[in-house]
Amino acid sequence: MTILVEQPDFAVEVEEKKVSDQTGEENELVLDGGFVVPPTNAFGHTFRDYDVNSDRRDGVEEFYRINHINQSVDFVKRMREEYGKLDKVEMSIWECCELLNEVVDESDPDLDEPQIEHLLQTAEAIRKDYPDEGWLHLTALIHDLGKVLHLPAFGELPQWAVVGDTCPVGCAFDESIVHHKHFKENPDYNNPAYNTKYGIYSEGCGLDNVLMSWGHDDYMYLVAKENKSTLPSAGLFIIRYHSFYALHRAGAYKHLMNEEDTENLKWLKIFNKYDLYSKSKVRIDVEKVKPYYLSLIGKYFPAKLRW
Repeated sequence: MTILVEQPDFAVEVEEKKVSDQTGEENELVLDGGFVVPPTNAFGHTFRDYDVNSDRRDGVEEFYRINHINQSVDFVKRMREEYGKLDKVEMSIWECCELLNEVVDESDPDLDEPQIEHLLQTAEAIRKDYPDEGWLHLTALIHDLGKVLHLPAFGELPQWAVVGDTCPVGCAFDESIVHHKHFKENPDYNNPAYNTKYGIYSEGCGLDNVLMSWGHDDYMYLVAKENKSTLPSAGLFIIRYHSFYALHRAGAYKHLMNEEDTENLKWLKIFNKYDLYSKSKVRIDVEKVKPYYLSLIGKYFPAKLRW
């Protein structure tokens, strides 16, 4: 099987910086290992621009309105209890990758292609620049597998409970969160137990002790953890917090982090650049790269997992 996607260029620079053309105008962003960021997303707009006048803008905002209203402490606890049972399906990681091909993320202003294309774009871009970090390549491949929550076998959860940016619940919603205004209708917004800086948490308590809004991130984290994955803690951190843009883009909620979180955040920031900017139209031969990823899956996961 061959997937058609727009080939990104790879350069030799090792620092993140702007690259100028002959006119002196900045037109590309080069990531740590040399991956050149395309100037626009698949729709011709800048990445993660939630205000641009595009066909998807109104739909994306409506998605976040519903998401922000419903992602409460009570809701998250119910979802974690239900899906923490891991009694929906038994299948391998690769089978889940293929299953994810049926999902399109309505919250993403940059992408409207099947998810397996994005998984391989991200993983292969990281593999090019960080060839010795096999765990990171695998983390990139599986980071979005939790989006199967939207499929019938997993309860067919609505997209607002599966995708989109994530944030802590049980404390104040930071204003850096996209479409923050819609939190005003959330039942936790005016609850004095939940609407302060720390809420139910304490300084340096560690993000592992923080309830995150429910979605594919937290679900895949539970799947990996409960199936005894041997991924390093940085890999599990990336899986659970890769949609936590308020933290890794805006620097919010750092008061809840411990020392291990601080170290793992460095890897998340590296990963996030590829997760966000590799959404382009690259040609990837799935059958060619499949043996490599199957070897990584066998190293870090059992043959079959409970989902």
